[in-house]
Order: sequence, then structure tokens, then C-alpha cells
Amino acid sequence: MARWQEIEDEFAEFAAKVRARFDAGTNKTIATLRRDGAPRISATELKFDGEVTFGMMGGSMKLLDVRRDPRIAVHSPTLEPPADAPDQWPGDAKLAGKAVEIPAPGEEPVPGAGYFRIDVTEVSLMYLGVPADHLVIESWDTAHGYRRRTRK
Repeated sequence: MARWQEIEDEFAEFAAKVRARFDAGTNKTIATLRRDGAPRISATELKFDGEVTFGMMGGSMKLLDVRRDPRIAVHSPTLEPPADAPDQWPGDAKLAGKAVEIPAPGEEPVPGAGYFRIDVTEVSLMYLGVPADHLVIESWDTAHGYRRRTRK
């Protein structure tokens, strides 16, 4: 696992593109695991500041999920390509890892809320190549490090 800062330090250009995809909108999609192992998806917000951090309202099902099983995945906001220029699609990004509970930020934490950072195990970025006849997949994971692949 890695802290986000480690990925930024070693693969700055890749990390900047991933962060731009996540920063393209407020609402991201988080996947957690229910008690029976089935996936649950919910909306969330993330903050990138050397670490990837997020919070959850007290009593929420996703908070209960993460406290029981900290494995999560997060998808960037989904942006549609322009109808008249599909080659301008900015792509999407995903990251996965382990949610680690951290102290509440600031001086007035929300009672019952949970605050977390993500220890990252994998990151991926997918977008159209130039020319726009293939996909480019850039990724980083703990087993392979950084990779760039194309797919037609």
C-alpha cells in the first residue's frame, strides 16, 4: 500500500491526471462491502492533500461497512464526451485501497462522523488516445508499479 504523496512524488504526471479527473466534479462513487460481502455503492467526496481523505456521516451504512471491512474502491465523476466531439472525452479514474480511520479534522468535528485516509493499492486512468481510435490505460498498483497500455 502507498500513501497518495508517494505516488505523486514518483509518478507526478500520472498522479496529476488522476487527480484532475477526481477534481472534475464534487460527487464520486465509493464501493464498500456489506456484511454479506455484496458490494454497496454510494456517493462520496474526496480531498487530495498529500493523502486522499474523506468523511462519512455517523450511522450511515457505508460507515458501518468501512469500519467492518476497510477495503474500498472509488470512481471519479463520470463526464460525458461532447456530442459533437467524442474524441474530447476526458476519461475517468479509479482508485482502490484500504480506508484507515483518522482523527477528525478541524476544531468542530461532526458528532458520530467517521474520517478516513486511503492507503492506496491501485490507481487507474483511462482516456482516448490520439488519434481517438484506441483507449489508453495508465495504472499503478503495488504488484506492478506504473504501467501504460493501449487497447483497440
